[in-house]
Amino acid sequence: MKTIDAKIWIALVALLATVAPTLRAEKQKTYLETIHHHRTLISTLPSNGDMNPYAVVVAPATAGRIQRGDVLISNFNGLTNLQGTGTTIVDYNPTTKKLTTFASLPQRLPQCPGGVGLTTAMVMLKSGWVIVGSAPSTDGTTRTLGAGCLLVFDSNGKLATTWANDKIRCPWGNMAWIDKGDRATLFVSMAGFDVPPLQVRDPKTGYPVTVNKGTVLRMQLSIAEGQPPVVDDQTVIADGFGQRADRDVFLIGPTGLVLAEDGTTLYASNALANQIVSIADATTRTTSAGLGKPAAQDGFLRRPLAMVMAPNGNLLVLNAKNGQVVELNPKTGEQFGAQWIDNNPAQTPPGNGDLFGLAMKPDGSGFYYVQDDMNTLVEAVQ
Repeated sequence: MKTIDAKIWIALVALLATVAPTLRAEKQKTYLETIHHHRTLISTLPSNGDMNPYAVVVAPATAGRIQRGDVLISNFNGLTNLQGTGTTIVDYNPTTKKLTTFASLPQRLPQCPGGVGLTTAMVMLKSGWVIVGSAPSTDGTTRTLGAGCLLVFDSNGKLATTWANDKIRCPWGNMAWIDKGDRATLFVSMAGFDVPPLQVRDPKTGYPVTVNKGTVLRMQLSIAEGQPPVVDDQTVIADGFGQRADRDVFLIGPTGLVLAEDGTTLYASNALANQIVSIADATTRTTSAGLGKPAAQDGFLRRPLAMVMAPNGNLLVLNAKNGQVVELNPKTGEQFGAQWIDNNPAQTPPGNGDLFGLAMKPDGSGFYYVQDDMNTLVEAVQ
């Protein structure tokens, strides 16, 4: 009897050894399932009254007035709440829990075509330079849309240089980047090529006319010590994305950008097509991949905006058409669900049009985002 029991026991152990990894995988939580708390940290309003927070970037290093781990936030609207007129970047320090104005510009800046309206396109490099996009307007609509530029600030908030050329048209979505200290590669989405004003409507849909000219631009930078970054090369690596004017959010176009774990594939959110696409060989390609290849579409996605990669390798994607963040596997396209992070019932659906910037916390325990309806910075944590 003991011999039979021993054999049965050995068989059970072998079976469990085979099945247990599968059971663990099935029970493994998604990243959003670990996020349970959303805490409002601070108002993002600076002293000049700028509002409508857009970009959210976590400082990778201590430099000048910025401490490592600080959260930098750009403002898209000015004091009168006109879109495309915001001129400030604010700095939230998680340790002191204080907000300061990092940079402030005049709304009219000759070296930036059309002026200043700071967008979601922002990065801080390890060398301390802060780069942010401008999609400017003088009346709050695309009727007066300027070409915009990329603005480069030193770590004390002083404007050092601007980049403007025929490949830069309203740098719009959150950037992806590779930072090697003395060299860097930026990926920036552009949403302002030949966009007609709101009044020009598509007779078939009734919406403002869509122009399929949005791009993703790769910029290669060299950074000498103590000198502003210099653009050595710029290549359009994807194009043909839909762009159009919008009354509520100013512009709709390609937005979120995230580099895959392989370091060469770039994921981009194609807002008007309601999809995430992948762009192969993004770091090395010399020609455009067009619209790339679809990685995920529809499902929980509702006009996808900013994106980040979670520690488990999944993408977290903000929705423009409701207050949700979506988790998905960009390799398989599987969507695991969505979490309400802005359920303001003043919009329909709740949170519609309230979410823009998104950044992971340095330790991966949560993420930062802004609620532009309340002009607040929020953290989502476990």
